[in-house]
Amino acid sequence: MNRMPLLAIVACAIAVSGCSQRTTNRAPLTERQRDSVIAGSSLPGATTVGRALQESDAASQRAANLDSLTGH
Repeated sequence: MNRMPLLAIVACAIAVSGCSQRTTNRAPLTERQRDSVIAGSSLPGATTVGRALQESDAASQRAANLDSLTGH
């Protein structure tokens, strides 16, 4: 009896079962979250992204301080 067709069917079944889609219920990251991940990585330019986030935070804080002074 030739076992080659049986082995081919088993191999195909294993290959197809490994290709199933995995579903995850993760929410997509916001731009801020993606930038934070990049800033914490070792990618080229990551420190620049981190500095840009710091400057953005500082500008937001200044604007909030001005708004509190003017009563808006």
